[in-house]
Amino acid sequence: MADLFPDKLQASKERIQKVIGERYAVEEDHEFVGIDAYQQLLKTDVDVVLLATPPHFRPAHLKAAIEANKHVFAEKPVAVDSPGVRSVMETCELAKQKRLSVLVGFMLRHSKGMQETMDRIHNGHLGNIVTLQTNYNIGGTWSHIQQPEWSDMEWQLRNWYYFTWMSGGQLVEQHVHGLDLMSWAMQNEYPVKCFGLGGRQSRTDPLYGHIFDHHAICYEYSGGQRAFAFCRQQNGTDVDTSQLVFGEKGSADLMRNTMQGEKTWRYSAARGPDRNGNKDRPYQQEHEALFKAIRTDSPYNNGNYAAKSTLMAIMGRMASYTGQNITWEQALNSKEDLTPDSYQFGSIEVPSVAIPGKTKFY
Repeated sequence: MADLFPDKLQASKERIQKVIGERYAVEEDHEFVGIDAYQQLLKTDVDVVLLATPPHFRPAHLKAAIEANKHVFAEKPVAVDSPGVRSVMETCELAKQKRLSVLVGFMLRHSKGMQETMDRIHNGHLGNIVTLQTNYNIGGTWSHIQQPEWSDMEWQLRNWYYFTWMSGGQLVEQHVHGLDLMSWAMQNEYPVKCFGLGGRQSRTDPLYGHIFDHHAICYEYSGGQRAFAFCRQQNGTDVDTSQLVFGEKGSADLMRNTMQGEKTWRYSAARGPDRNGNKDRPYQQEHEALFKAIRTDSPYNNGNYAAKSTLMAIMGRMASYTGQNITWEQALNSKEDLTPDSYQFGSIEVPSVAIPGKTKFY
């Protein structure tokens, strides 16, 4: 196990031990702490690594893992900026050459109900897709007040959700799940451009860094389809995490695995020869897929669509922060690198809150 902070490693260790008991087998000499902890871990003889750090570190950690000939499970998103996305794309190509598996945790792609729903959409159950809508409207999330002994850098690393360089913001860190579902429904076709609105109205305290607390993005596809993405993290507001697809012949509610229109349908785990009432456990099923691929020497690699879905989220944030229309090519080739000059604990400024019309695209 590896973590930047010893208290975080200890907390993770205790949670895992609580779940798996005596099966926990990590000795103290295989517990690594510090900014280079991942490098120490990769020098061991493990076959598979799980990358679950804040998203900023994903490109560098993934690259190091593949170069060390490790199979990888990586949490989403895979980057917070375009240079990171491009790095991940290159690393995943290297993984293919080395026959190493890379599975990024878009777990809904491993949901049996979602897979059957998407199969029906792709086979024309709804006719041609016209519009898509993805919602991730929830309340607030965790935060950490800066302690007297913490430097500015340590505080940002611990309170990472509220800094674009660490998390990418809600649109990238969280709503990427919904955007990936839209991309899947569109058979991994990605939008050609987007525009967006957003702001920071309820989370204005310095505790919450500088990210927006709501976004509304319109993505436009080459065939004329539109995907509307709405997300917010504001306490006291209604919760809506629905994922909807509208076609010429009907509509689909992806989270409920149902369809309405010319044909009505709903997924049921109790029906079908391969279901037998088995529960749909996408979190478990994604790991089963990874380890089956490793054991059968049939490498699994979903890095390409994982990187592109991440870029779709970054593209939306760029549009929301700048107030400009952003094309796919602009987003892909953006030079904006959010990496700090150093990770040394000390002073680091909190970036200014974006102002659409004034914040520049790079």
